[in-house]
Amino acid sequence: MISRRDWLGRLGAGVAALSLGGLSGEAIAGAQVEEPLVDSVRTALSSAVANSAPPVPEFSDTDGRLTYLRWLGAMSSRLRQRKPEWQERKEFLQTVWYESKRAGLETSLVLGLIQVESGFRKFVVSSAGARGYMQVMPFWTRVIGDGDASKLFHMQTNLRFGCVILRHYLDREKGDLFMALGRYNGSRGKAAYPDAVLASRRAWEYTDPSAVAPR
Repeated sequence: MISRRDWLGRLGAGVAALSLGGLSGEAIAGAQVEEPLVDSVRTALSSAVANSAPPVPEFSDTDGRLTYLRWLGAMSSRLRQRKPEWQERKEFLQTVWYESKRAGLETSLVLGLIQVESGFRKFVVSSAGARGYMQVMPFWTRVIGDGDASKLFHMQTNLRFGCVILRHYLDREKGDLFMALGRYNGSRGKAAYPDAVLASRRAWEYTDPSAVAPR
C-alpha cells in the first residue's frame, strides 16, 4: 500500500502532466479507442446522439428551477476567468447541465473532464486528432453519427457525443468510474488520467444551500 504522501505526489504529477494540454495550443494526446460495437449498442448510441432537442432546462416545479439557477450562478462565478463573456458562459453551462442530466452523469464530473481534456477550449485538437471540449475522436461520427467530424466543434454536438460516450463506457465497466475514465482516455487501467479528472471534479462540486439541513 502506498503512503498518503506518495499518493499525493503521484496525483500531483499526473495532474501537472495532463494540465499541459490546458496551457498550450494542443490538447492532451489520450483518446478513445475504436472498438467493435454490437448492433444493439450501435443503434442505442446512434439514437442517443441523434436527438437534436435544444438544451433548454425544463422543470416540474419552481424549486427545481431555483436550484438550477443557483447552480448556474455558482458555476458561472467559477468559470468567469476562463470564459469572460456572460452569454457564452451561460450557454455553455446550460448545455453541460442538460447533456449531463440527459446521460445520467454528474455535472461536476463532466466539467472536471472538460477541464482536463481541453481546458474549456472549444476548437482544440489533440495530437491524436480528438476534437473540442470533450476531445471526441472523429471515428465516433462515422460509427454512431452522420460522418461529419467537423460538427464536433459545435458545442452541443461535442458535449452530446462526449456525455453519451462516457455513459457508454460507464455501462461497459459496470459503473466503475475509474475504469470508465481510463477507457475514455484510451489509458484503461492506468491511474494518471482518472486521478486528474477526479481531482478536477472537486472544483466543480456544488451543494445547494436549500438542501443543507439547519443545525
